[in-house]
Amino acid sequence: MRIAVISDLHSNLEALTAVLDKIDSLEVDSTICLGDIVGYNADPDRCIGLVRERDIQCILGNHDSRVCGFEEPDDFNSAARRAVLWTRENLSADNLNFLRGLPRKLSFDNGALAVHGWVDDTDRYILTPGDAQANFELLTYEPLPYRLCFFGHTHIQIAYSITKNTVLSHKEERLKLGEETRYIINPGSVGQPRDFDTRAAFLIYDTEAGEVRFYRTNYDIDGCYQKVINAGLPESFAERLKIGC
Repeated sequence: MRIAVISDLHSNLEALTAVLDKIDSLEVDSTICLGDIVGYNADPDRCIGLVRERDIQCILGNHDSRVCGFEEPDDFNSAARRAVLWTRENLSADNLNFLRGLPRKLSFDNGALAVHGWVDDTDRYILTPGDAQANFELLTYEPLPYRLCFFGHTHIQIAYSITKNTVLSHKEERLKLGEETRYIINPGSVGQPRDFDTRAAFLIYDTEAGEVRFYRTNYDIDGCYQKVINAGLPESFAERLKIGC
């Protein structure tokens, strides 16, 4: 099986379309989304529609959760809160119900887990080896002995491994998975990269080869930029697309 893993689409239709086109060229068997289909940018309905049309398995992100009303965006900064409220007003009832039906975790491939933030908290960020260590420990309380956990939320491509309580970080393009090693892996963000690389990010998990490969692809940033401006969303969302942070 070759499984594409995407995350943090954030209503960026141009980036999502480019990523799915690239995935189609890579002979992938299925695609999984780690949440935050919506937020920040101006195409929430069309992005959800494309995810549904492609039958992409998806979990709930923290922006998705605020938009569909499970929590209020009171702990978001003012710009992100404004985007949540705008999205609520510009999302069809059917797509709102779709978000409400998403799980917060997803088990797949008999040994992999998909989460958005921490294993036990959609809103927390895995940003350091210490955070990764804590999540490796949390995985021991899950009902299955997961060797792989894919997470999003930080918008940064990275992998963490643990062998005999030693946690290492990895940023190489290809990561060969050791048989006695466990991994927590982030594919980066489709719709709003934050590692100073403006290209949309995703990964492919090849179960037969025992390898993860990270990908980046160009997309029409100017098109998404102008939609943000035209929608009256904060200009800062448009500007950060051009610097990747």
